[in-house]
Amino acid sequence: MRILITGAAGFLGSHLSDRFLSAGYSVVGVDNLITGKLENLDHLSSESRFEFIEHDVTQYIDIPGELDGVLHFASPASPVDYLELPIQTLKVGSLGTHNALGLAMAKGARFLLASTSEVYGDPLIHPQTEDYWGNVNPIGPRGVYDEAKRFAEAMTMAYHRYHGLDTRVVRIFNTYGPRMRPGDGRVVSNFIVQALLGSALTIYGDGSQSRSFCYVTDEVEGIFRLFASDEVYPVNIGNPTEYTIGQLAESILEIVGSEAGVRYVPLPTDDPKVRQPDVTRAREILGWEAKVPLHEGLEKATAYFSGLRDSGDLRVPPVLTEDQP
Repeated sequence: MRILITGAAGFLGSHLSDRFLSAGYSVVGVDNLITGKLENLDHLSSESRFEFIEHDVTQYIDIPGELDGVLHFASPASPVDYLELPIQTLKVGSLGTHNALGLAMAKGARFLLASTSEVYGDPLIHPQTEDYWGNVNPIGPRGVYDEAKRFAEAMTMAYHRYHGLDTRVVRIFNTYGPRMRPGDGRVVSNFIVQALLGSALTIYGDGSQSRSFCYVTDEVEGIFRLFASDEVYPVNIGNPTEYTIGQLAESILEIVGSEAGVRYVPLPTDDPKVRQPDVTRAREILGWEAKVPLHEGLEKATAYFSGLRDSGDLRVPPVLTEDQP
């Protein structure tokens, strides 16, 4: 089978390429390299079943040959990126999704959309189930990402209902691991980089807000199983074990052996107070469970960032201002 992955040079896209290749697929990776890095794919340079095409999916996508699947993972996916690339974020969620769906339809391929827990916004129910419609501020700073993904889900379901396209939708919760961009604004990479550089860890708010952190191999396995399943409606894939941001900071300081401590800054606009997936459907439909404990996953991620530090590729991440996401 031959599949196409948009955003293949990104954090998740590159790991997803690895997973499908290991299962015997041929993979066409597409990325415009705005936030993706070719270094994430260097290890595939001699892989005959992998092909990379530099292309912006907001433009028409033309891929010669047959395709059995199209997985749409192209999008800026961190708070820093939303601020720097708000229009591009909206365009890849709308035009990019439309083009990827059109390609899947033209090829008679199965389509999988990478959606996000951000469609739930600052949730009013906890944990979040797939039938929850969310609490999103469409005109807030985070809205460019949240609404892009909500629109992408609506477009995907419209193609399924109107055109009969075979579709899947995964709602991805906080994921971490090797190949994350240092300084991309996500809490795990921010904390590890700050700790490795001897800088105080920046906690937004009082640290009581919660997240559920899924190691990348677990996340990718859930996505792989969803693609192979018959499930049309959205499925949460994330680790249901909940931690406060304060607890995460303590764990990373301990792993790194840093005594730099933490510093508190104002909570950004519309920052979710809680985030925890209900993964009942993933368990029942996919037989999937997250397996990597947080401490083990953080040790692996720290080892990756330590390598970047040793090569001089780490910088202290920026601090978002109060009106930023």
